[in-house]
Amino acid sequence: MNKKLDALLGRSNKTSKYESLANLAISRIAILKQQCRVRYSHAWSDVSQLLIQNHQRSALLRVEHVIKEQNMLIAFVIIENYCHLLIDKVEVIESSRKCPDELKEAISSLIFAASRCAKFPELQRIRELLTSSFGYEFATHAVELRSNSGVNPEVKIE
Repeated sequence: MNKKLDALLGRSNKTSKYESLANLAISRIAILKQQCRVRYSHAWSDVSQLLIQNHQRSALLRVEHVIKEQNMLIAFVIIENYCHLLIDKVEVIESSRKCPDELKEAISSLIFAASRCAKFPELQRIRELLTSSFGYEFATHAVELRSNSGVNPEVKIE
């Protein structure tokens, strides 16, 4: 009876959307992390070659790329963990009109990351679902990094 009521109210459909989108996002993150690792490796190799050739200024510029890729890898790992948390806590998310305090960082960070990752359609769709669940104002706080937005500082990379 409970499942029928959920189906009539559209709850089961939304839950499966969260889960399926989070699983698709996790799969895409694996690909993005691998691409990022390759860019990181190439940039690191370039730095070492430039230093061997005594081109310190060029190596210093290339180190910025190494750091950027390293930060992106960290952000991807965090986003992946938040997607796993989203899957684990779908029932809590589904039953709440207000974002639960224990999930605020994860949800805010996913919304923020989606606003910065245009080529990540699964994350965009997750953002849409979370915005519809917790409201436009909550999502705006996360995207604009307003005070007490809850966004993880390691996801705030530019």
